[in-house]
Amino acid sequence: MEEVVATVKLQIQAGKASPAPPVGPALGQHGINIMDFCKKFNEQTKDKGDYTIPVVIKLYKNRSFSFVTKTPPTSELIMKALKIEKGSSMPNKTKVGKLSKKDLENIARMKLPDLNTRDIEKAMKIVAGTAQNMGVEVEL
Repeated sequence: MEEVVATVKLQIQAGKASPAPPVGPALGQHGINIMDFCKKFNEQTKDKGDYTIPVVIKLYKNRSFSFVTKTPPTSELIMKALKIEKGSSMPNKTKVGKLSKKDLENIARMKLPDLNTRDIEKAMKIVAGTAQNMGVEVEL
């Protein structure tokens, strides 16, 4: 097994990786072929719509790489479900929307592979916590 020299975490629009920042500078400093990464990432995420996809890239000593894509950030899934631009700047006072139990469950199911639980009820509580921090009311 090749020796890992660095691990880089980025968030990139699905299917839209390019050598421009943040990708270029993050990988270029390690001597990685940036276009090679962009092509592979774009190919793997082209069907993910317009979501931001977190990616963990392992860079090896021989200048090769491997990467794992994650599910979109919970906050982005909530904003898309409610069709809002952003969360509330004062979540305790100003509410920006209401998330139905069905939406909550859908988001929790989508996020399940990246959460530290396998229980859908607990996953829904995690998503509900994020929603409340954004100023979104949650129907439980």
